[in-house]
Amino acid sequence: MTNTSGKHLTISDRLFIEEALLSGKSFQEIAIHLEKHSTTIAKEVHKHRIADSKFKPHSNDCIDMKRCQMKGLCGDKECNAKCSYCKKHNCRKYCNGYASNSCKLITRAPYVCNGCNYKFGCSRPHFFYRASLANDAYASTLVDSRKGINLSPEQLYRLDSLISPLIKQGQSIAHIYASHKDEIPCSIRSIYTYIDSRLFSVRNLDLPRKVKYKPRKKKKAPSSTEYEYRIGRNYNDFQLYVEQNPDTNVVEMDTVIGTRKAGKVMLTMYFRNCGLMLIFLLQSGTQKNVEDVFDDLTQKLGLEVFKKLFPVILTDNGSEFKNPRILECTPDGAARTRIFFCDPQASWQKARIEKNHEYIRYIIPKGSSLEGFRQNDMTLMTNHINSVARASLNGRTPFELATLLLDQKLLKALRLKRIAADKVILKPQLLK
Repeated sequence: MTNTSGKHLTISDRLFIEEALLSGKSFQEIAIHLEKHSTTIAKEVHKHRIADSKFKPHSNDCIDMKRCQMKGLCGDKECNAKCSYCKKHNCRKYCNGYASNSCKLITRAPYVCNGCNYKFGCSRPHFFYRASLANDAYASTLVDSRKGINLSPEQLYRLDSLISPLIKQGQSIAHIYASHKDEIPCSIRSIYTYIDSRLFSVRNLDLPRKVKYKPRKKKKAPSSTEYEYRIGRNYNDFQLYVEQNPDTNVVEMDTVIGTRKAGKVMLTMYFRNCGLMLIFLLQSGTQKNVEDVFDDLTQKLGLEVFKKLFPVILTDNGSEFKNPRILECTPDGAARTRIFFCDPQASWQKARIEKNHEYIRYIIPKGSSLEGFRQNDMTLMTNHINSVARASLNGRTPFELATLLLDQKLLKALRLKRIAADKVILKPQLLK
């Protein structure tokens, strides 16, 4: 015989089960022949057994049916017939002494009457195993499990009512799932599938990241000439430093411009260990304005705390960063950080902050002017962005991890605080 262990039962297997039950064979004997476990056969028979249509629901299977003398249980005082033989009313509904005379064949193995010699003329409920009907039920279940949705209309409506308003606030699916995982009866992947299938009131266009990413550019060979500011601070130096100091926290730094580079710009910093992002509004993208931010942070945090929070900073080759000495040292010459630079036109080397800029663009679309904003607006936006749960952080928010991994003095000095999950807004309306 061919070993079918681990495979689904076929129609021929089910026909053999039906014939074996008719001849009175046990589940163990059937299992040996089909090379299955006996519990597999038992579950198959019990799951797919069907009730005999000839046995009516009101048929009396009471153990005392023939001896019972009860009359008028239904309340009809003019009726003189025994309630146990009444065909108008089911006396089992009214009688406190009813006890079912259930057959042992259907309450335990084999669970069916196929092989019973007394099934004809028996007044008890009958159950039978039919191979063709069992196979049809199996095939229907198999098809249903591979198509459509596994939610009732009521569940789907409740899920839509929960998810769609939050998506319209600009929240990501990962954030919503992390905040309401006890209320969502499906996986994140299923939510995307339901939206793609137009089962929710929101559409793919409402999802902030449902876009096609541009192909990643190939890394270009480094230039043979090295600018003075990059000597000892290029990307190879950075990799070597991190390799020698694996526990060092790395902060990525960049700037985000508005409509024109000469106007206000945003200086952003991203902590790799927790995903927290800081945003500072600069009057212009000059070296002096960047230096002022470093000096202000040093004053608020203290030199030792600054050195602990910003031991290594990785940035690009923007003109505002090309005087690293004024950033690495305080005005009185004390060392406070190490600055390293990515390779030219290789922004992917600090991909985390680049990707995190997407959250800024949800609130301040690309091409928008920054002239009307103040630092308070940047702080508000920072708090909402840092309160978004991330799949990359196992459903945690950057703010949650920052409270565990960073010095609390930073959060207090910059007035960073947690925004409730359902209050997070990642739309332009946040700053209006």
